[in-house]
Amino acid sequence: MRIIVTGGSGLIGRALTENLAFGGHEVIILSRSPERILDLPAGARAEKWDGRSADGWGHLADGADAIVNLAGVNLAGQAFFPARWTEQRKRSIRDSRLNSGHAVVEAIEQAGVKPRVLIQASGCGYYGFHGDEKVTEDTAQGDDFLARLAGEDWEPSTAAVEGMGVRRAIIRSGAVLDDQEGALPRLHALVSLSLVRSVGSGKQWLPWIHIRDEARAIQFLIERDGVQGPFNLTAPNPVTNAEFVKTLARVVGRPALIPIPSFAMKWVVGEVADVLLEGQRAVPKRLLEAGFRFRFPEAEPALRDLLK
Repeated sequence: MRIIVTGGSGLIGRALTENLAFGGHEVIILSRSPERILDLPAGARAEKWDGRSADGWGHLADGADAIVNLAGVNLAGQAFFPARWTEQRKRSIRDSRLNSGHAVVEAIEQAGVKPRVLIQASGCGYYGFHGDEKVTEDTAQGDDFLARLAGEDWEPSTAAVEGMGVRRAIIRSGAVLDDQEGALPRLHALVSLSLVRSVGSGKQWLPWIHIRDEARAIQFLIERDGVQGPFNLTAPNPVTNAEFVKTLARVVGRPALIPIPSFAMKWVVGEVADVLLEGQRAVPKRLLEAGFRFRFPEAEPALRDLLK
């Protein structure tokens, strides 16, 4: 298969590219700076795009088997603590997702032979905050910033391709666990210093997924004809924040001593703290029903694999 991946230089994109290329597929990564993408596996290459139109790359969509749209400004930023959601940053987060979605739609419109499937990224933030309630793909959209971003902008940005006969699957990812990027290295550093027992009360749920299961699930949705609509990409056994930190501390062999108070998180990172202090008990109901099998359904084996 020939598969185009926007946002392919990010955490999920790199893991997906490795999986697909290892399986013998041709992978085309779209990037604003393709020259900076090094060490691509055999069968993968990077092409330039502007992130908002089909200019210069739209012809690649003609006859492609799939497009995976992962592009968008990082929600948390790259600093040790998550970046504050200023009004300017919110606009950047929203616009980057709308623009990339519109670029994908433009390319598919121009394609003589349409891709068979589009995988559209989203997040569990779609659901808002539900306490201890289990959240499935049938749960209604929430009403905070991330919920509105996902439900009113991000996911609808590529909805038009369904009218062109293209199958579309939406991936609502949880916290993707990787040993180099994302939330895990930050928590690992704090737990290694015995500085964190929980964030806030610790009772909030953490919908997590191992990076390898994330990439495998996306490939599964590409290859499984007939599956469409939203899919929670989360491990089937979510844990509370306190349980996750306790498990992480056990894996690294350190005591977890000090909770980070809610007011301190809000003081440091502002509104983005709500994501850390609330969370969702999201489960992958539709993914399991479609026949996907997780390699890492439990948190402790996942952490041991990543931190070995």
